[in-house]
Amino acid sequence: MPKAPKMTSSADEIAEKALRGENLSAYFTNKFTAVKPVHRVNVDLTQGMLRELEERAARLNVSRQTVIKTLLARALEENRPTRKKWEKDRVIGLRFLGKHIKRTRKARA
Repeated sequence: MPKAPKMTSSADEIAEKALRGENLSAYFTNKFTAVKPVHRVNVDLTQGMLRELEERAARLNVSRQTVIKTLLARALEENRPTRKKWEKDRVIGLRFLGKHIKRTRKARA
């Protein structure tokens, strides 16, 4: 894959090349990350929580938002069930459902 050209071209110049049918692959590196959609939320915090949050952010030299996202991501990851546990819960749920159906059928008979 050719490297991106060192010269800078304006969007209009690139568009002109595209209209002429020229190869534009040199302008694309295929090194990108998909950006997931972001949704804003409001969170009410106590004064103590906010103080701790600001202290941690200052100590780490990052924004409060970064601290919140990091702590929330850790908490969610920690509580995320593993596949093995999920499968076990599913089997238990299916057994319960099967017993419930049998009891319901007996009661109707």
